[in-house]
Amino acid sequence: MTETLLKPLKAGLIGAGIQASLTPAMHMREGAAQGLPYEYELIDLNQRGAAPADLPQLLREAELNGLSGLNITHPCKQRIIPFLDELSDEARDLGAVNTVVLKGGRRFGHNTDWWGFAESFRRGLPDADLSSAVQLGAGGAGVATAYAILSLGLRSLTVFDREMDRADALATSMSTLFPDADVQAGTDLVSAMKAAAGLIHATPTGMEKYPGMPLSADMLEPRHWVAEVVYFPLETELLAEARRRGCSTLDGGGMAVFQAVGAFRLFTGREPDATRMLSHFKALTA
Repeated sequence: MTETLLKPLKAGLIGAGIQASLTPAMHMREGAAQGLPYEYELIDLNQRGAAPADLPQLLREAELNGLSGLNITHPCKQRIIPFLDELSDEARDLGAVNTVVLKGGRRFGHNTDWWGFAESFRRGLPDADLSSAVQLGAGGAGVATAYAILSLGLRSLTVFDREMDRADALATSMSTLFPDADVQAGTDLVSAMKAAAGLIHATPTGMEKYPGMPLSADMLEPRHWVAEVVYFPLETELLAEARRRGCSTLDGGGMAVFQAVGAFRLFTGREPDATRMLSHFKALTA
């Protein structure tokens, strides 16, 4: 059978305000490179006039339309869990799902966000000092990055968030999952940065809608590594300032790509070419 006669694999992304997402292009380009017909649709809540309460209906529609999987983004990563049949260990630990595999009439929830950050970090900052780090942000992205960096062996993590309850909750949950690490909610950012080897930024600050720096530039020292989750734009003010001060840096593009690498693998059962997908992403953001 020629590849033109292969039945297309179908997938989609559920979220709000996702028209600028690069995920469809990354999946379909990798599919094309592997000779796999691949259709990927955006299921934008805003465009449909829908809300997270409509998730059961959207899941049923996806199944009826023959989709093999769904990526899930804001504001549905937690809210979709009650409508799934099984969760991976990581999705259960994180309490968030960004990838749903639809197979045999069942719905399997996974989380590739944490792995995306971990893989990006391993490749981009291979010699980083993992003795201690500060993390800004305890929301959805922050849960994934904390889980990832602790999985990589970080020994001490201090979490800051504008909502102290969120920082406390994240520190408590990560302390349970990683009992050998010291994880705590922070109250004194200046002192914490003086003691830390690195900084993880997991808030929206630096995006085009939320310009600026998440902390004072004076807190950055040349010995710090700085890892960013924002990738619109890739060059945030934080990263530019960190590099000016001699810090090792990691942009948010790798996390975006490697979560897609993980999802592609789950949807297709094929091994994606991560280097090729990184090149796709760079071309899309050039």
